[in-house]
Amino acid sequence: MALSREQMAQRVAREMQDGFYVNLGIGIPTLVANYIPEGMEVMLQSENGLLGMGAFPRVGEADADMINAGKQTVTARTGASIFSSAESFAMIRGGHIDLTVLGAFEVDVHGNIASWMIPGKLVKGMGGAMDLVAGAENIIVTMTHASKDGESKLLSRCSLPLTGAGCIKRVLTDLAYLEIDNGAFILKERAPGVSVEEIIRKTAGKLIVPDHVPEMQFA
Repeated sequence: MALSREQMAQRVAREMQDGFYVNLGIGIPTLVANYIPEGMEVMLQSENGLLGMGAFPRVGEADADMINAGKQTVTARTGASIFSSAESFAMIRGGHIDLTVLGAFEVDVHGNIASWMIPGKLVKGMGGAMDLVAGAENIIVTMTHASKDGESKLLSRCSLPLTGAGCIKRVLTDLAYLEIDNGAFILKERAPGVSVEEIIRKTAGKLIVPDHVPEMQFA
């Protein structure tokens, strides 16, 4: 079975390291804040000017003025800082973010990412995605493996306008965890109950499958 949004967030949270400064994009990445391992010191950064973002507030405890870049209400942990979006983007553009987690429409075997527009549909703008993929060395993309029509989103070459070129090395989908190297996706892990054959069938770009592909484990 495919991973739920919460399971995807849990899997990404395992990539955190003590002392990391991390930017979480809109959508599934925001859920990662709820699954950071206990006792680990991670500072979450939001490009609208918050460093030290906490988990989502409990019902009845939300502060309408405390929001993330996706305009969702969030909490601020002890020691958090609030500043202008200009300073926030200076952090990103200066390479001071250790890990960025963001969504995408397409990723290809060359590490290109398309995440900001689909021609013919309403476009609000690129937001901070272009700065994030250009300013961070360590990026994880979270996305569904295929579209609602069953078309693969892991391609030989992106068909949509690019957000960044040659910048993606790791992708977590609802079916698998993959790394990108030397013009191919490398299958590292698969979702519980998902067969290697299904992943092969739903991956349009070149895919390298090791002899043993472990299943992800969840408590």
